[in-house]
Amino acid sequence: MFALRRFIVLNRLWLSVLMVGLGIFLGIQVTWWLGWLPILIGIIMVVAHFLIGPMTILPRYIESGDVEGAQRLIDSVKKPEWLFAQVRSGFYMLKANLSTMNNDLDKAEEDLKKGLEAGNTDKDSRGMAYLQLGFIAAQKGNLKESYEKLREAVKIGLPDADTTARAYMQLSSISAQRRDYRGCKFYFAKAKAAKPTNAEVLEQLKEMNKQISRIPG
Repeated sequence: MFALRRFIVLNRLWLSVLMVGLGIFLGIQVTWWLGWLPILIGIIMVVAHFLIGPMTILPRYIESGDVEGAQRLIDSVKKPEWLFAQVRSGFYMLKANLSTMNNDLDKAEEDLKKGLEAGNTDKDSRGMAYLQLGFIAAQKGNLKESYEKLREAVKIGLPDADTTARAYMQLSSISAQRRDYRGCKFYFAKAKAAKPTNAEVLEQLKEMNKQISRIPG
């Protein structure tokens, strides 16, 4: 089923020409009552090509780890500003994920901001965008911006307990580096209260707990 959907998405323009041609042929040779339907389908395909792009199949490529295939789909969108606002936002978010995977932090940051500017993003997507911006800022050594973005992320809300815990742990770590030990303990308590279940996150909490237990006060 996915193979068929992928074929249609990747060949929308050629298929639209075929459908319009078929519609005209049927209209002339048989009846326009029959010919209008393929023409309408062809027009819809053209509209979908420019307003939706490959977004219906792009997430599948990323989920399966086909980074090169996903990048080709991203590059095939020549006019992202023509995409529907919500589709455009998702496009930039996924594009940012690819840039992060390729360790291109500047490009990832740029695309995340474009995604937020596009608007019409749901609460979880906005929260995740700010979370990624916070982690990127931390990797670039900008702790002040990282702190602000992470606070915005948890304020908006994140999709699950593990992600929420990661955000609070990063806030706790930044607070410790700023010698704000009260804030460090506060955010660590928030991370534990999120009740994460991921084994890696739980191990990080355990290690962080050992370090925080040595902090006076």
